[in-house]
Amino acid sequence: MPQSQVTGPADLVLTGGPVHTVDPARSRATSVAVHDGRITAVGHDEVHALIGPGTEVVDLTGKLLLPGFQDAHVHPQGAGLELGLCHLADTVDPAEYLRRIRAYADEHPHIEWITGGGWSLEAFPGGAPTTAALDAIVPDRPVFLPNRDHHGAWVNTRALELAGIDARTPDPADGRIERAADGRPTGMLQEGAVHLVGRLVPDPTPEEQLAALLRAQAVLHSHGVTAWQDAIVGTYANMTDPAPTYRAALDRGLLTARVVGALWWDRERGAEQIPELLARRAELSGDRFRAGTVKIMQDGIAENHTAAMLDPYLTGCGCASDGSGISFVEPGELKKYVTELDALGFQVHFHALGDRAVREALDAVEAARAANGHRDTRHHLAHLQVVHPDDVRRFRALGATANLQMLWAAHEPQMDELTLPFLGPERGARQYPFGDLLRAGVTLAAGSDWPVSSPDPLQAVHVAVNRVSPDAPEGTPEFLPGQRLDLGTALAAYTAGSAYANHLDALTGSITVGKAADLVVLDRDPFTRPADEIAAARVLQTFVDGARVHAAPDA
Repeated sequence: MPQSQVTGPADLVLTGGPVHTVDPARSRATSVAVHDGRITAVGHDEVHALIGPGTEVVDLTGKLLLPGFQDAHVHPQGAGLELGLCHLADTVDPAEYLRRIRAYADEHPHIEWITGGGWSLEAFPGGAPTTAALDAIVPDRPVFLPNRDHHGAWVNTRALELAGIDARTPDPADGRIERAADGRPTGMLQEGAVHLVGRLVPDPTPEEQLAALLRAQAVLHSHGVTAWQDAIVGTYANMTDPAPTYRAALDRGLLTARVVGALWWDRERGAEQIPELLARRAELSGDRFRAGTVKIMQDGIAENHTAAMLDPYLTGCGCASDGSGISFVEPGELKKYVTELDALGFQVHFHALGDRAVREALDAVEAARAANGHRDTRHHLAHLQVVHPDDVRRFRALGATANLQMLWAAHEPQMDELTLPFLGPERGARQYPFGDLLRAGVTLAAGSDWPVSSPDPLQAVHVAVNRVSPDAPEGTPEFLPGQRLDLGTALAAYTAGSAYANHLDALTGSITVGKAADLVVLDRDPFTRPADEIAAARVLQTFVDGARVHAAPDA
């Protein structure tokens, strides 16, 4: 018998192929019925009894039906804006960067600033491009180009001049100006130093921001993403607050995804901002968008040595350096802030890359649990590049979710040239410990961090299962293969796990009677194919509340 909630005709029936429900009570089915946006039956041929004259029937032969993917850490408006500006992603060729920058400047002779971004650190020696190449092609207008991870920016001399940055300018407490031997800025700004120039870049207009969000929403839907957590809702560096854009999209009936907004914690301020966060939560709570999360960025990234590590980074010769990264929020204060936010019912979304940042975030959650008891706040730690073995089991004990960026757990130049040599073998072997976290019983969620990396969940799942990038050259070794996830677990993290992190699990995350019909149809069943073909799967159709929000041309 099918699981069923109604007996009347369905609006939509998807049938004839495998259904991977991510529901442990019934993991596989072949037919699903939908009425009024909700799943009304899950079963096999008997579901056909719900097909009426007006029912749309989708043939799943040779395809796989899944719950909609949910991205637990993404920056859609920023990604959409970059797509419409000087877009440098999808290549690591410095000559191609310069060609695109010159072409963009020539095509836009009247704009005040040349901006966009998405370039890769691995394209330049030491991950640090200089002003010289930019000055040669755009000498008369300021150029400001964040890299793909948005923890640094490449600028030209004109931009430095407008910002008043010279050899005498001190580094900000939370960043670094890369310099020549004589102290002159070389054109690369790290972390908090990005804001020295970024604050001067004109904000896009409200209509440009709305167009960017809708552009990004279309991209995410095309990859089967039906819900996400926007990891920065607020003003940060050169990123414009997306909250007004979400409100405009809601008002115009244009937001087709479910969105949780993570309100930005200004690390230059303290607890005095909490009343403002409360007011924003009340103001922004609605049907498709709500803001019950606070985002705290506790450290930077390993490639520029700002990720907070328990032990110093190594130098090029393998010796200990005098730097172990930056804790953006003082750990004692972090405990106080998280305890107060937890007491007020906020979820905290931590950026924690290095093992010290991970420990500081877990210590803060532990302090909140000790003060407030175990509340259903579902704090989660994103990135988790290096985790000390002593901290792996703490996630489960504290009820903290591991928010995985699966695509990063692979050998590629940024890892092999800018990270591993400076971590050393012992610490390098502790990176992206997905398998250890799973075996410890930790709840796993997943996100892309787009535009830092691809928004395609299937590429990320491919890496989680294979520990090799989909486009890696033949013969590329697996990256710490003992930390693999199986396909079912990786898909569960990107569906039910992220739904849990988003407090959407009562409504979404599995194909279960009574839940919203947020669904994705793939062109194949990856469970029946070799693991090295996972990334070749494509999304054919995406549904939110039973309404089709994406259809590939050959769907």
